[in-house]
Amino acid sequence: FEVIDIGVMVPTATILEEAKKHNVDIVGLSGLITPSLEEMTYIAKEMQRLGMSTPVMIGGATTSKAHTAVKIDQHYDHPIVWVKDASRAVGVAQSLISPELRGTFMADLKVDYDGVRERHASRQKETKWLNLAQARANKMQIDWASYQPTVPGFTGIKVFDDYPLQDMVKHIDWTPFFHSWELKGSYPKIFDDAEKGEEAKKLFADAQGMLNQIIDEKWLTAKGIIGLYPANAVGDDIEIYTDESRSEVLTTFHNLRQQQQKAKGKPNRCLTDFVAPKASGVKDYIGAFAVTTGIGIDERVAAFEKNYDDYNAIMLKALADRLAEAFAEVMHLRVRKEFWAYAADESLSQAQMAKEEYKGIRPAAGYPACPDHTEKDLIWELMDVKANTGIILTEAKAMVPTAAVSGIYYGHPEASYFAVGKINREQVEAYGQRKGMSMADVEYWLAPNLGYDPD
Repeated sequence: FEVIDIGVMVPTATILEEAKKHNVDIVGLSGLITPSLEEMTYIAKEMQRLGMSTPVMIGGATTSKAHTAVKIDQHYDHPIVWVKDASRAVGVAQSLISPELRGTFMADLKVDYDGVRERHASRQKETKWLNLAQARANKMQIDWASYQPTVPGFTGIKVFDDYPLQDMVKHIDWTPFFHSWELKGSYPKIFDDAEKGEEAKKLFADAQGMLNQIIDEKWLTAKGIIGLYPANAVGDDIEIYTDESRSEVLTTFHNLRQQQQKAKGKPNRCLTDFVAPKASGVKDYIGAFAVTTGIGIDERVAAFEKNYDDYNAIMLKALADRLAEAFAEVMHLRVRKEFWAYAADESLSQAQMAKEEYKGIRPAAGYPACPDHTEKDLIWELMDVKANTGIILTEAKAMVPTAAVSGIYYGHPEASYFAVGKINREQVEAYGQRKGMSMADVEYWLAPNLGYDPD
């Protein structure tokens, strides 16, 4: 197969124009962040409107068979196939273009997708909802009267211009690195795998060699910023204050609450529950961060690709991503022990840190506990992230350089990760009002979390 790569974050019009210009047999779409899912639905609608018949293959971290069957496939009269991982792409492509294979392949796919849609509809009917007031009444209960928040060593921002890459190496989580190469298994157990072990060892050796080059020859530059602020919860929102007088609101973070009925004794959680309510009189705090290890990567990747060295181009991207996650780990460690110091006496092994046994959490906007990517805008405005680090946000709220991590620091010892899951129209409307966003915009950004079909 000849693959025509037109890049990332490409507008729908350009994708379809290029598909027509090259008279392609298949259009491939990859979704890395949740807004991509809505774009894929839009592309399917546009292809239908334009009378196209080109099959579509869908893949990427945020995609799924269920989303493809329920949200995308029904908008296009021609094949739309979710591909679980890259290793299966060739087989799917052959089945789509082969006259001998296509009929059976599509018949099987239709049966599969119909089954997915039926199961989805059945689950929707069985869902037991709480109204928003009931969900809020069942919030996580924290004894604020006996809680004394730790006062951070500073409030405001702290910028890190050229953070030493070697300080991140021991914090690298290698398991996702192997997953990015379609080698499923946990590190270091994967080396003992009868089928993948030898390949994993070779890949790891190559990675170590390049990692040394990245550090010794300064291929990449790490930049980051953290901010610590006085804060209190107001409803499901969090007010961030300009100073300790707490008289002026600097910005407001918005969170969503689990709304499906829980088993007895289980709360309907919201990240805001981990910050002291303003009415309690407890003076609490919150933090934010954005880090990247991708400064300088584009030139290196371009040099590899110019020499048709895709292996090392992919290797560099994968390592930059791992370093970015490690940088986020390093910063969180320093926040816990040094800058905010709410866990100043923490003493955890790397294994314990990998299992997130520390106090506090650092959820990212766009992830299960905080699924709205537009909350990144508030982080960027709050800390002037673009000016201080060079990290920009695209219209889809993807970070560039892509080897970047951002999020919010919650320091309460009971703070934990969870998934908001599906929410109903009542909460979506209330959320839009709190954020000053139209219903259509909120539904666009929260599409994977909607427990109803938008009008």
